[in-house]
Amino acid sequence: MKYCVLIIDGAAGWPLAERGGKTCLELARTPNLDAMAKESVMGLARTIPEGMEPSSTSACMSILGYDPKVYYQGRSAIEAASMGIPVEDGEVAFRCNLIAVRDGKMWSYSSGHISSNEAQELTTALNESLGSDEAHFYPGVSYRQICKIKGHEDTLSATCTPPHDIPDKPINEFLPYGPGSDLLRKLMARSEMVLLNHPVNIARRSRGDIPATMIWLFWGSRKTPAMPAFKQLYGLDSALSSGVDLLRGLALMVKLEVLDITGVTDNLDNDYAAQATGSLEALRAHDIVVIHVEAPDEAAHAASISDKIEAIHKVDMEIISQLRSWSEGSLRVLIMPDHATPIKVQTHVADPVPFMLWGTGFTSNGAMAFTEVEAKNTAIFIEEGYDIMHKLIR
Repeated sequence: MKYCVLIIDGAAGWPLAERGGKTCLELARTPNLDAMAKESVMGLARTIPEGMEPSSTSACMSILGYDPKVYYQGRSAIEAASMGIPVEDGEVAFRCNLIAVRDGKMWSYSSGHISSNEAQELTTALNESLGSDEAHFYPGVSYRQICKIKGHEDTLSATCTPPHDIPDKPINEFLPYGPGSDLLRKLMARSEMVLLNHPVNIARRSRGDIPATMIWLFWGSRKTPAMPAFKQLYGLDSALSSGVDLLRGLALMVKLEVLDITGVTDNLDNDYAAQATGSLEALRAHDIVVIHVEAPDEAAHAASISDKIEAIHKVDMEIISQLRSWSEGSLRVLIMPDHATPIKVQTHVADPVPFMLWGTGFTSNGAMAFTEVEAKNTAIFIEEGYDIMHKLIR
């Protein structure tokens, strides 16, 4: 038996009044998903435990079969792990977005999805000007950098707001506050002068691209707790494909092989077909492969209905079509978003999400399409999301 998990990041959402009360999953053309839904067990699962932040970290831990209430201690140290950045006792890691502010308001949480090469140049400049024994900046993927802070664990007590939660809102109302916030605010304020006339930003402005005007620090975390290997828990050799550091960090923590597939990105330019082909090739040598696609979530953060619909459609046509045509033995598939990212709020919410279990041994429970409503109508609900892996592997 072979297994595949497809995480369609942020694909679930809320009905859109401007689109006839339909969600993006309902609006997208998904013939492969819908055909599979008619042959599968569908339902809803709670991937975000009650009271926890609705982040991809806890949600993806759930999908991978790990209880976030036990293992989640913060997101940034996991991303740091994927980048080979050690976070030791007495140190903390913060996500450090390169953002754009205009007229005092959050213009872009991603500086217009700045390229990784440009971001690396800016991060180098930040390190040269602001780096010290206390703070160090590390380049990541696109706008996602890491700031590691030593000797200031009190910064974890600061209240920080993710920048994608405050589109077009005055940033002064959402700067870090409370105990430990002084250092964070100081670094953020000093970053403005470092970035203002950097050659990367001069070039971006000349092209009409959004410049990176400052850094934004949030999602602070300590050293990550030890997690048991996936094979130890489930007895399967495993691999994962993703374009984001978070998922690669989780994979390293539970000893999933991280696949290096050309064309896999964190955004709408992802090569969906290559990701599917490379992942299914890896399935020949592994028992289970996890495919994580970030694009729908990025589109929802940007409030782009059309981009989110298009991303879901491309997942259907270029990834799910290949899963349906698998012909190298028995296959069981789990397909689900990690969390919902409604266009209306442009951020993650803790709503239960639809899931589909398809393949050898699964039969229809009446769903006719892969949508939030169809999943709810089956009346199947998994309260502890981390149990979903046991439903797939049984």
